[in-house]
Amino acid sequence: MLTWEYPPRIIGGIAPHVFDLSNALSEMNDHVIVVTCDFPGAPEREQAGNVSVHRVDSYKAPTPDFASWTYTMNSNLQRYAAEILASGESVDLIHAHDWLVAEAAIGLKHMFRIPMVATIHSTEHGRRNGIHSVYQRMIHETEIWLSREAWRVICCSDYMASHVNTVLGTPKECIETIPNGVDTSKFNKPFDKEAFRRRYALPEEKLILYVGRMVHEKGPGILEEAAKMILRSVNAKFVLVGEGYMRDALEKKVWNEGLGSKFYFTGFLEDPEVKLLYRTADVFVAPSVYEPFGIVCLEAMAGGAPVVVSDVGGLGEIVQHERNGVTVYPNDPRSLAWGIMRVLDDQGFARRIAEEASRKVRNAYSWKAIAESTEKFYEGVLSEYRFGSWKPRPLTK
Repeated sequence: MLTWEYPPRIIGGIAPHVFDLSNALSEMNDHVIVVTCDFPGAPEREQAGNVSVHRVDSYKAPTPDFASWTYTMNSNLQRYAAEILASGESVDLIHAHDWLVAEAAIGLKHMFRIPMVATIHSTEHGRRNGIHSVYQRMIHETEIWLSREAWRVICCSDYMASHVNTVLGTPKECIETIPNGVDTSKFNKPFDKEAFRRRYALPEEKLILYVGRMVHEKGPGILEEAAKMILRSVNAKFVLVGEGYMRDALEKKVWNEGLGSKFYFTGFLEDPEVKLLYRTADVFVAPSVYEPFGIVCLEAMAGGAPVVVSDVGGLGEIVQHERNGVTVYPNDPRSLAWGIMRVLDDQGFARRIAEEASRKVRNAYSWKAIAESTEKFYEGVLSEYRFGSWKPRPLTK
């Protein structure tokens, strides 16, 4: 597997996805080699079960911008992975995660004539609501290149499968929907809930939780607008976990509007701390305007928090309105405020949807089931490869 992020390097949802998927495949006796970027303090090489992690230098060479850095990073990933393959390591298939590793994955595919598959976690078109600049065009065309070079493409929701078909032009028959998952065992650790809660909110405040990048498509600005309406009738603390380009501006805005004491911008938090917040929150909110899947929503459901989400993308597939959560109109602060109040005003209702959500996560989104679907997907690709004519060429002097 090729990925630009892997724990402890966590930028978005790709890192936990690859970590959990690779470890679930390992438990099925599949040998997984993960080639990823280095990270301060993380070992260059580590072994966990049948998962071998190789972290490759990605910062020593100076680069003027992110696009140049990505090119250099891909060159390093490809060179390192090629050395692994050339050493005689038996590899049946290359699995690329998103456009950031496209060049390395495609190069290895042609160099060793091994089938390559790709998971498209999101698209530039979806994140930006269209392509508006040369830089965005570069990413968009890289995504098209990756999806066309891949033997098959995995998407994490039916919404993303349809999006990849229409926006990237990938044929429907080449796309498989395999959802994200969540490890429910990570939400069972005993803890002092009241003592933990006091670190984030006063006892009389309702704790309203947001977890995600502070960027437009995740909707933190919509939550800030909805908060003004909610605070007219409810004493609440809005805890926003995550980093991004919107954070500083949002912090300044809430203080300028006299709401600073009702918001807590935590920045990045370690995963165990976030999981305890899911178990503590009175309501979890995902106000995204674009969401390919929504792993944080699954985690909140696993942690027992009632969820209120925008009815967009993968979120609309996970949450059934007033059955296992509340769905609201996207990009609509008034609708979001209504959904949050629907949960806070009726504790019996909140408890019922949270219990149903927890059941759904256990039954439909276990990593064991997802790993089984992924292994079946791999086997289908390898079966076609074995019966085809495209094979490694014999070495010649």
